[in-house]
Order: sequence, then structure tokens, then C-alpha cells
Amino acid sequence: MTDVFRRQSGEFRIGDRVQLTGPKGRLNTVTLEAGGEFHTHRGVLSHDLVIGVPDASIVTSSNGIEYLAMRPLLTDFVMSMPRGAAIIYPKDAAQIIGQADIFPGAHVVEAGVGSGALSLWLLRAIGPSGRLSSFERREEFSEIAQSNVEAFLGAKPENWSVTVGDLQEQLPAVTEPGSVDRVVLDMLAPWECIEECATALTPGGVLLCYIATVTQLSRVAEAIRATGLFTEPDSSETIVRGWHVEGLAVRPDHRMVAHTGFLMTARRLAPGSVLPELKRRASKTDFSDEDVEIWTPGALGERSTSAKRLRKTAREAKAAAEAASSDR
Repeated sequence: MTDVFRRQSGEFRIGDRVQLTGPKGRLNTVTLEAGGEFHTHRGVLSHDLVIGVPDASIVTSSNGIEYLAMRPLLTDFVMSMPRGAAIIYPKDAAQIIGQADIFPGAHVVEAGVGSGALSLWLLRAIGPSGRLSSFERREEFSEIAQSNVEAFLGAKPENWSVTVGDLQEQLPAVTEPGSVDRVVLDMLAPWECIEECATALTPGGVLLCYIATVTQLSRVAEAIRATGLFTEPDSSETIVRGWHVEGLAVRPDHRMVAHTGFLMTARRLAPGSVLPELKRRASKTDFSDEDVEIWTPGALGERSTSAKRLRKTAREAKAAAEAASSDR
């Protein structure tokens, strides 16, 4: 496979993205061009002053203002890239990589692709020897995600495919039964495609679902149990609280990244294996389909993005991708 991944260390070169941090902590990201200039109300910073210096250097603008020049981390990029759909936050992406045990060389299925944030993390984790098969129902989201990935990496990786369509219909056509190591679902109703995922997964493979609400969490867990094809599902959420540390002023930050979603994992059983029944179960486990529908209404309140907004986001993402590929 051709190496399309951008350099993440070394001296800055033409075409590199650089994150400039001013004296008040404000961040600006630019793509370096020969003879280019970064203009602010505080003066002009020539790109030529940045080209050729090591990462994490201090450069000075025309009026003496100092800027810290650093390559953006993947975290920085995904938090500022054009979005068509809500992204999976870095704190959850890190847990997905860990809990799903994403490894170099793995064949991973992802649905849906959203704005491409998780795709970037998965591509980095599986490496050039792995394979990522992404599925997205909406064409416009697929275009935005692919443009964002190309903007960060410089080109579309050869080991990444994006299929537009419903996962239930497309997954059997794209993958062989038992050939997938990991499945990561970030979709409105993951319980609808659990059996298709089970067919695609290799014995011992991991199914991970990113779920927004507690009602969806319950429904997915019961759907996984009902198949009899997985281990008992395990669920969690990740809450990150930063701390202010300055001299003797040590306290939690006033703001924190709290609930963003739940993660539920289960592992594929070998064909013919029957999971031993748990000796203890939580109370009130008996329910009917009517009970589930009352607690989990059919209209789950999917927040839609206007067509005008999506077209604008797609143009922004495509422009960034074209700029990245033209600099290679």
C-alpha cells in the first residue's frame, strides 16, 4: 500500500499544516505555502519563517508578536474540521480503540461514518496492513467524511472503502461471513443489524455500539442477548474532568466533558456455542415488545441537518481535501 499519511514530526515543509498559538492562547491553523502570509490585526507572519524550522518552535510576526508553531494533533483536527454530523469525541474514540481492541492489521467495519472523525482514529489504529470498511446511509455525509480524511492524511488511504447504503443490505455484499475482526456501530438503531454483524464477525470478534440514550442502551442490550450469538454485553460511559494546576491554585476546571454517549461491547461466540445462563440477573427483566415500544418510542428524535448547511459543509471539506492533495 502507498504511504499517504502526513508526516507527524520533523521540520516544517511546504504543504504542512501548522497550528499557530498566539499570546492569548488563540489557535489558528494554516497550510504552509512558499511566500504565503498569515494576517492578523496584530501584524503579518510570513510562512517562510515557519518553513524549515523544527516542530514546536517560536516564530515572530512583523510587529514582534511571538507564536508557538506546532503540528496539529489528530485531536485538534477532528475538533475543528467541517462537520455534517456530530462527531465522536476524542475521549470516546480512545475508549473505542481500547475496548474494541483495535489492532494493526485488523479488518474493521464502521457504520455510520458521520463526518469521518472516528474513521481517522480507526485508520491510525489498524495501520497500513489493516482494512477499514465504512458504511453510511447518506451520500452527503459520506462526501464530507472522505474529504475530511483526505484533508488530514493528504490522500484517501487505499485500505479504506466507504459504501453508501443501509448496513443490513450492504454488509453481506461487501464482506465474507466470518471475515471481520471488529464491528463499530454509531447509528440510530443498531439493534436492527445485530444478526448481520454476527454473520460478518469472526468467532471472538468484538461488536461495539456507540449509543446516545439510556433507552437505546437497553434496547441494544436486549437485542444482543436475544440473538444468542454473543457474550453478555458490557456497557460504560467515559467522563473526563480537567484540572487547573497553577502554584497552590489546584482545583477541578469549571467545565468538563461529561456524558456524550454510552459504549456497549460484546464478543461473537463460536458457531454452535451456547452461553451459560447467568446465575443472577437484575430484577424486572421480563418485558414484551409493547413494553419496549412504550419506553423507546419509534420516533427516536434523530436530529437532522438542513440541506443548505450540508452543502456548505461539503464545500468546505472538499476545498480542504483539494488543498491537501495539491500540496503533495
